Amino acid sequence: MSPDTLSQRPVISATGLFTPEQSITNEELVESFNAFVDRHNDERADLIASGEEEPLTYSSVEFIEKASGIKARHVMSKVPILDPGVMEPRWDERPNGELSIMAEIGVIAAREALERAGRKPEDVDAVLCAASNMQRAYPAMAIEIQQALGIDGFGFDMNVACSSATFGIQTAADYVRAGNAKSVLVVSPEITSGHLNWRDRDSHFIFGDVATAVLVEDAAIAPDEHWDILGTKLKTVFSNNIRNNFGFLNRAHPETADEADKLFVQEGRKVFKEVVPMVAQMILDEAERLGIDPKALRRMWLHQANAGMNRLIAQKVLGHEANEDESPTVLDTYGNTSSAGSIIAFHLHSDDLTAGDAGLICSFGAGYSAGTVFVRKAA
Repeated sequence: MSPDTLSQRPVISATGLFTPEQSITNEELVESFNAFVDRHNDERADLIASGEEEPLTYSSVEFIEKASGIKARHVMSKVPILDPGVMEPRWDERPNGELSIMAEIGVIAAREALERAGRKPEDVDAVLCAASNMQRAYPAMAIEIQQALGIDGFGFDMNVACSSATFGIQTAADYVRAGNAKSVLVVSPEITSGHLNWRDRDSHFIFGDVATAVLVEDAAIAPDEHWDILGTKLKTVFSNNIRNNFGFLNRAHPETADEADKLFVQEGRKVFKEVVPMVAQMILDEAERLGIDPKALRRMWLHQANAGMNRLIAQKVLGHEANEDESPTVLDTYGNTSSAGSIIAFHLHSDDLTAGDAGLICSFGAGYSAGTVFVRKAA
């Protein structure tokens, strides 16, 4: 959507971030995973010796960092994840009358965004909870967040995997343009540790937990320091190369079925090969449509999934290999946080830009899905 002549002009007023206190380093993760491998291979020794099964192989810090660029990740539940006998997050189930854990971290991020914008909850018209996995089917997580914040309006959930936040920003901007809202919170609580297979060598290092919030508002009420939304573009192409089959219609029988595809699974090399050119071309096409010189972008806040993917996308857009200032990385300390990744990068690495600087928030992931949000810091 391009800016139009309507009186309501959407901008990004502020962002918020919640970071869990607990963090797992690659060294800790590898030690845990390799202990699991030893246990598994010992238990299946006869089948392995007979050739009926292949032994599991060790992970390593070098393998993880070469494959992804990740060095650590924040999580909500560290100890059970590192326990070779558990290797899943664990927390006490909360009663229905208590705020859910996903809503809780979303509320923290949302409150920071409101505070940074000098806004009160009663000023907000809508809440969109945009995340890759919801804690439950209904009531919507967005409505619970709305209730906890004290917002009188409406809310709903949306899931476009790693592109949920950018899809949410365009949706919020469309509401503002249409006059259906003046202030919309896009909240992305990503507890990705709950749908990661910590026993899979090829992916056990990928994800981390976090929550972000983006306040999209009519420029007429926005604070002096804000970001004009120059244009947004969304794209989806169906692919099975990134998938999570968990859902109430296809829960496997625990005694008979393989549960692996109820967690995160991907064909990493296919994803790399197919997504990089698609996203880079999408950015270039949208920049041309908006009359923006891509080589003049001051900064790119890319989805934090894989350091190699970001490097190639930025190079195709800018015409040279981007430095850390042009395309900042949070992947090394946060891991892949699904839809929140590009928003974390924007939140932590945007204050230093000056009025008139243009940048790009970009997401890409399962679906395939991709979203671009071109912004300019207001004068």
